[in-house]
Amino acid sequence: MKNQINKTWTKTQLLSDVVTNKNIIVKGSHSYYSDYWDDGFEQSVVRYLLGDELTRDAPTQWEVDKLYIGDYVCIAAEVVILMGGNHNHRVDWFSLYPFMDHIEESYIGKGDTHIGDGCWIGMRAMIMPGVRVGEGAVIAANSVVTKNVEPYSIVGGNPAKHIRYRFSREVIDKLVEFDIYSWPEDKFDSLKPYLCSSDLTALERAIKDYDQD
Repeated sequence: MKNQINKTWTKTQLLSDVVTNKNIIVKGSHSYYSDYWDDGFEQSVVRYLLGDELTRDAPTQWEVDKLYIGDYVCIAAEVVILMGGNHNHRVDWFSLYPFMDHIEESYIGKGDTHIGDGCWIGMRAMIMPGVRVGEGAVIAANSVVTKNVEPYSIVGGNPAKHIRYRFSREVIDKLVEFDIYSWPEDKFDSLKPYLCSSDLTALERAIKDYDQD
């Protein structure tokens, strides 16, 4: 491992500081990856076959899918986000083998992958291509996410299944309506004490007071 001797669990990578791939779009400046065990987010987590460091600027046979990551996303060590170009094994064909002379027709894109604001992705979880993880969702460690994940829900297992919602439907709808992670920095910082709580009434009152000032 590169520079492993200098790494500790107390240090993380801010994605906005390290991402260079034009196909990875990071919102804001707070999302991080705990890169203690590997070579970092872009090199170890995001698994492109076509669209990686060597091929991202070269012409490709198909459009490279994009990875969108919201703000305040927490990504634990050894997570894998599987991206396009890795899927030339056609289960609807008699042969799964990716023959180079049929490589173009063998690829079926899954679309862009979206990880919403405020998510927590547990250690060694795997996110499959084209998945949309909703705001505030939790992905349990070692999970394999093959389907969309609802906002403020917790999923786990292989394949990942719904475990529970973090809050009631009424609270979740309110949180989504608040659009917390699009607030200006000053508003977010001012209301942070209410975000570090589960008192919806107090949060609503604080938002109202802030907006009236």
